[in-house]
Amino acid sequence: MISSMTGFGRASHKIGDIEVLVEIRSVNNRFLDFSLRIPRVLADYESQIKELVGKSLSRGRINIAISLTSESSNVQQLVLNRPLAQSYSRLVKELQKDLGLAGEIQLSQLLNLPDIIVVDDKTPEAERYWECTRAALVKVLEDIQVMRHKEGEELLKDFVRRINSLDGMITRAAELGARQPAAEMEKLRQRIALLVKDEHIDEGRLENELALMADRLDITEECVRFHSHNKAFIHILENESAPGRKLNFLLQEMHREVNTIGSKSNSLEISHLVVEIKDEVEKLREQIQNIE
Repeated sequence: MISSMTGFGRASHKIGDIEVLVEIRSVNNRFLDFSLRIPRVLADYESQIKELVGKSLSRGRINIAISLTSESSNVQQLVLNRPLAQSYSRLVKELQKDLGLAGEIQLSQLLNLPDIIVVDDKTPEAERYWECTRAALVKVLEDIQVMRHKEGEELLKDFVRRINSLDGMITRAAELGARQPAAEMEKLRQRIALLVKDEHIDEGRLENELALMADRLDITEECVRFHSHNKAFIHILENESAPGRKLNFLLQEMHREVNTIGSKSNSLEISHLVVEIKDEVEKLREQIQNIE
């Protein structure tokens, strides 16, 4: 069953005094691409988060937001960066001396300088936070998979309807194509009759011309291949879990076949059908971008 690349999931999990909230949004993308917003305490677990998500979602732009709360202790501890503060103080005093400036260095001035107070992410409870986060991730991935599968079911119905429509148009093109040689033969006879009214027409040569013309106008092979591509399209949809790339290549082949049909045909009706078929193939190509 196919899955859409669009989905949203939100879940929380609590272990003791720790609670984790996870939100995942996924949109279309050719590859699997991550955007993470996570607390610093989970920075060492970024690869595990991506690995866990990658087992469930094979394509799409995945936006992950994780927040932590704890009732008994701070998730992130603040610490004073003493060496940096001492360096700032020393440099300011040197600048005062070099420029001959008076005045005392205020504590508030130092605290406004970058990285004087920093977050200490080396908390001994990091493993507990990860266990809680992992449980929340499993929940949210289950939710987002349900949503993506439901949308995939609707996309499948649309794909089947469009493929059936294409099959009917190709069948019609093949029927019209089968009439082309006789129609062109009649046109050729009429033109020759106008040009050589009083002369004998060489029927043998005329038959040879007809055979060459029929070969140039024959679209049977292209129509048969297009029908085969339609069957392959449905088979891939129904039997592969992530068929997006394969279907993209198959649509390229379908577009190539219909181009050949258009270039071979002299029929106005077939030309109109070719325009409709190309339009339908393009709509399929747009829809394929929505599935894994």
